[in-house]
Amino acid sequence: MKHTLILFVAVLLLSNCSKKSNEVSEQKDTVSVSTTPSLSAMALDLKNKNGLTMKVIPLGGKIVSLHVPDKNGVLGDVVLGYDTIEQYIKGNPYFGAMIGRYGNRIAKGKFTLEGKEYQLATNNGANSLHGGPDGFHNVMWNLKPVTTAEGEALEMTYLSKDGEEGFPGNLSVKVTYTLSDKNELIIDYVATTDKTTILNLTHHSFFNLTGDGSKDVLGHEVTIHADRFCPVDSSLIPFGELKKVKGTPFDFTQPHTIGERINKDDQQLKYGKGYDHNWVLNKKDNSLTLAVKVKEPVSGRVMEVWTTEPGMQFYSGNFLDGSDKGKGGVFYPVRSAFCFEAQHFPDSPNQNSFPSVELKPGATYTQRTVYKFDVEK
Repeated sequence: MKHTLILFVAVLLLSNCSKKSNEVSEQKDTVSVSTTPSLSAMALDLKNKNGLTMKVIPLGGKIVSLHVPDKNGVLGDVVLGYDTIEQYIKGNPYFGAMIGRYGNRIAKGKFTLEGKEYQLATNNGANSLHGGPDGFHNVMWNLKPVTTAEGEALEMTYLSKDGEEGFPGNLSVKVTYTLSDKNELIIDYVATTDKTTILNLTHHSFFNLTGDGSKDVLGHEVTIHADRFCPVDSSLIPFGELKKVKGTPFDFTQPHTIGERINKDDQQLKYGKGYDHNWVLNKKDNSLTLAVKVKEPVSGRVMEVWTTEPGMQFYSGNFLDGSDKGKGGVFYPVRSAFCFEAQHFPDSPNQNSFPSVELKPGATYTQRTVYKFDVEK
């Protein structure tokens, strides 16, 4: 974990983050866990006029809390996470994290670009997952409070050096989290490279709209605006086929609870131990469109996901197993969270029929994904 233990000078700067007076400086040297500051000292806060609050830390650009109201106006934290920085260093590396350079899996960690084969760091059996063990979830981002036309925001930047985790090109990335007064978490991505590369950025918050991570999410009602999904093999690598969801447990074109069909005798569900697949969104271009709606009927909380991306990974928390001690000492049981990760498709560099993920010098990668919160009584 070469980037997770950070130079003490950076730690001192981080202690000023809550005052929103300094930009955090990226450093790559190490510091022992015993010298890491408290979570509250590292976190930067966002708040909108309706009382929604969010905390973010530089490690992985991770959202460590997100409080939104239920139908009675009571705020609850709807993302899984930890109480201490030490837990974020040692625990689940993806809770609330920025993901890159390549969200999802690349088969055998290999791809060919402009006639050259590249070998990436592998961390999911033989495959590369979420950019490798030291992907963007595991680096220190520069954080700076800013104000956008849509609300209070945090601007995060990171320079990924040529060859990092095996990827070509020096990649400059800027991600902006905005908490709007419309109760939206807006995530804007911008990136450029000095060498042809591949790129697939996403965000990986683990949501539970009950506000209680000790409960499962099987009663959440989900709608996904997608008529097709990507079937996978036993290592969760797509075949290249885009299969119609109609007549399968993957049909969420009308609302279904997560738990309604998750244990059906279906080979795709067996491979993922539940849902862990890419849905092909019903869209013709890269405009911002509604992709997903989730409702938790007891609290009345609703979350919509809007995105410019062509795909959406739906993960139903299948690999949470009750061993992870989270906020307030709660152990997170199986399927106690869900993730909706807006993205290009898994293993796209090796699937010619999938939308391209190449980024060339002189071009600019852009993406917007919005998580919008509301209530229905």
